[in-house]
Amino acid sequence: MIQGMNHAFGKLPDHLLIEVFLRIPICEWAQISCVSKQWASIFRGESLWQTAIARTWPFASHRKRWPGPIPRGSCRRRYAALYASEHIIAPGVETDELIGHAFLFLKEQLDRSILPPPSSILHGTIIDQFIACGKSKDNAHELASHIWLAVINNLEENQHTFILLKRLAQEDDLSLPYPYSRSYKVLWRVFDKLFTDFRDCLNRVDYSDLLSCAKSLFQPLPSSWLGY
Repeated sequence: MIQGMNHAFGKLPDHLLIEVFLRIPICEWAQISCVSKQWASIFRGESLWQTAIARTWPFASHRKRWPGPIPRGSCRRRYAALYASEHIIAPGVETDELIGHAFLFLKEQLDRSILPPPSSILHGTIIDQFIACGKSKDNAHELASHIWLAVINNLEENQHTFILLKRLAQEDDLSLPYPYSRSYKVLWRVFDKLFTDFRDCLNRVDYSDLLSCAKSLFQPLPSSWLGY
């Protein structure tokens, strides 16, 4: 099908190709971008993503000023942020580009092949970004919690994630002032994934250490966490 499209549309100008591409499901864009150098160039450029944002989210913010530590980036980055906000973090809720950018920032940091910065730094960066963009402390803390949960729930089940979750469980940031400490529901989800999804990866020492940390934070503990 793609070869036929390439033959039929190979001589079309970029702006008409963009109109065609926008009518194709986004799940096929990666494959389409590999068809030819011209098509790859379109997907690397800004015009397609600008048009996609205007068509999909016509009310997305166009403000030039973007304060805070998390950069806004290119139109492709903006599209990814808007998509994450609508489909991953809060389906059915008003799309917020700011929330999407915070999600991408945290996910990329946690997906790094080397261990990321401490969670207190990552959480503080997200809080500072929200406050810089006008959110209240309470709203910033609530939104940051939603983002942490969305990222944790979308981590792949592999050795890297297991090591990461152990580190997140054992970091102590509850002594930090509000709103810079992570919420208990985020910590609960970290322990829940370790004791359920990664239970077979825990040795006896890991289990005892994590259970001790969990007991210091939560009472009572769910029965699914108990018993090595």
